Amino acid sequence: MVAEVRRTRDGEEDEHEQEEAGEAARAKKQKLDGNELTTTANTTLSTGTLLPNFEYDDDDEKEAAKAPEHQETEEEEEEEDRLRVVHRRNMEVRRDCPYLDTVNRQVLDFDFEKFCSVSLSNLNVYACLVCGKYFQGRGRNSHAYTHSLEAGHHVFINLQSEKVYCLPDGYEVNDPSLEDIRFVLNPRFTREQVLVLDRSKQWARALDGSDYLPGMVGLNNIKETDFMNSTIQSLMRVTPLRDFFLIPANYENYKSPLVERFGELTRKIWHARNFKGQVSPHEFLQAVMVRSKKRFRIGVQSDPVDFMSWLLNTLHTDLGGTKKPYSSIIYKCFQGELEVVKEVQKSNAEKSENEENGNSNAVEEKAKSSATVKEEISKMPFLMLGLDLPPPPLFKDVMEKNIIPQVPLFNILKKFDGETVTEVVRPQQARLRYRVTRLPKYIILHMRRFTKNNFFVEKNPTLVNFPVKNLELKDYIPLSTPRDGEKLRSKYDLIANLVHDGKPGEGSYRVFVQRKSEEQWYEMQDLHVAETLPQMVALSEAYMQIYEQQRRDGSDCVRGLTHDPEKRSPTYHIT
Repeated sequence: MVAEVRRTRDGEEDEHEQEEAGEAARAKKQKLDGNELTTTANTTLSTGTLLPNFEYDDDDEKEAAKAPEHQETEEEEEEEDRLRVVHRRNMEVRRDCPYLDTVNRQVLDFDFEKFCSVSLSNLNVYACLVCGKYFQGRGRNSHAYTHSLEAGHHVFINLQSEKVYCLPDGYEVNDPSLEDIRFVLNPRFTREQVLVLDRSKQWARALDGSDYLPGMVGLNNIKETDFMNSTIQSLMRVTPLRDFFLIPANYENYKSPLVERFGELTRKIWHARNFKGQVSPHEFLQAVMVRSKKRFRIGVQSDPVDFMSWLLNTLHTDLGGTKKPYSSIIYKCFQGELEVVKEVQKSNAEKSENEENGNSNAVEEKAKSSATVKEEISKMPFLMLGLDLPPPPLFKDVMEKNIIPQVPLFNILKKFDGETVTEVVRPQQARLRYRVTRLPKYIILHMRRFTKNNFFVEKNPTLVNFPVKNLELKDYIPLSTPRDGEKLRSKYDLIANLVHDGKPGEGSYRVFVQRKSEEQWYEMQDLHVAETLPQMVALSEAYMQIYEQQRRDGSDCVRGLTHDPEKRSPTYHIT
């Protein structure tokens, strides 16, 4: 019985296999017939014989028939684009995103360049609020979308529009708890807040619990960039310059990356809602490298005086400044004017012509020698004044130690009294006398400590004794009489003192700055910020100083300035 059942099943399976084999043979035959028909059709077309059920239209008619199809395709693409725009406008906005608790503010750092970490592109970049990395786009094929699927990070912020999205769902998140992140990404100030900055004594607190003073935050030393950090900290004490760059509307019409980055850095330094008590000037350094054509770059120590001179002149140019005084915020703060008397010896050809006249007696020869000096008087604007230090002593004292000389600031300021002669050999040998005819609101003094010869650079260790307050210039420099109705303001207060420590080419730079709200002095070197006494400021080897002109009415130092339409020569660094 069992054997019969097995034979019946085997017979049914054989019949089923035969049916499948037959169907496969018939399908193969139909395929071969189709190929033969195609081959026959091609052969018939080549011989000119027409086959039934075939269309033989001209090429022009075929193109005309295809044109509506292409037109319909283009219209469909336009419709798709329109639908995409409508979709963006009608994008879902939610407040109840379930992933907001994954946002990690400890890892967020918006001080670095906004480039995608995968494609290295700066277009349409988003920051992951969970890990802090930058990714491009948020579409299905974008790096941010891929990161959200692979890492499980779902909250992203657009670094340009400051909108927050949840990926891969794609909806926009509008929650008030994210406002602090937007303020850190793009700090903003109102004009009322700017006016009270110098009177505010309030401390701020970072996420790690540390306290910091807005405006007194440390700057990261990327690599041998202490010269740049010290210069930036000094310029942050210049109130009109700081107030100008705290409001982006003041320079939004000037498309200069250097101006934009300097404004961003200024707002971050003075921002009271930072996540950490320090700022990294990485984006500003990149803008400086590009704008200066790598004259100042990361990893190479440079002179802060050269950087200050370059930065002020470049900012003035990028802000649309001209040769006219007060044409930019830079000239309003720092530009003064000198009267230069130049005495040049006449050439030998002119002397020989005078000798051919046959003067015989000694009196006539004396008159001729005095007549060989040609005197030229000119006006020269300046942003910085260079002061010459006396040479250090060559011998040691009885204790076999080098004597460190000291010199009062008033002695080296006599260079600009209009009587002291300064001899120069380049571009030609001449004798110069300088006299200040217009004082700036902020005067920058530079002590020439470094001299370069054919072999190495020498540093002058002479200490300069200077007052921290009430520097009265009119007692040492003859100043021109002010115009009618104006008061002569020649008294200055020190606000920044930049110092060099160590050997030339190997040392470091730090700066002493004053906080105006408390009149407290701070020592700043990269990330190090500490309180100090005013007496300690004067005990250092000063290299560059910024003095602020005293004003009795307490108004802004750039207000009430008259505009002189007279054109003047470009600004120079007087050394």
